Amino acid sequence: MATANTNLSNYDKTALPNSADFKIGIVVSEWNSEVTDGLLEGALHTLVECGVSKENITVYKVPGSFELIYAAKKVQSSGVDAVITIGCVIQGETKHFDYVCAGVTQGVKDLNIQNDVPVIFCVLTDNNKQQSLDRSGGKHGNKGVEAAITALKMIDFNRSV
Repeated sequence: MATANTNLSNYDKTALPNSADFKIGIVVSEWNSEVTDGLLEGALHTLVECGVSKENITVYKVPGSFELIYAAKKVQSSGVDAVITIGCVIQGETKHFDYVCAGVTQGVKDLNIQNDVPVIFCVLTDNNKQQSLDRSGGKHGNKGVEAAITALKMIDFNRSV
């Protein structure tokens, strides 16, 4: 496993852009909430710690990961500088996992191609719940933190081009 014994959530705050005026929408799946709540907590904490005003962060909840695409599209047009999509799909006994993962991945990719507001992909696609817990505040850090840092960097990139 590529992430064994690695904390994925370390970052250099001094290397990040001034984000005092950044506006960020976060769309979170309620499915696998034990995992997505941890990812959301990591993202929110990081954004505020890096200077984003709490008033400039709006959280929207949707039933599952597939619904992230539609919600992110709507949030893109609400005046935000970036959208973070947070979800978790865990492998089961059927092909449902493959279709949902592919659909969400392609949907977020399409939103990034079609629109000017970056959409950050923070959807865990793990083989079991423990792997997801390990990446949502466990031994491998918190992918929500990484998504927050990515959002800040992409907003800065978007403004500079």
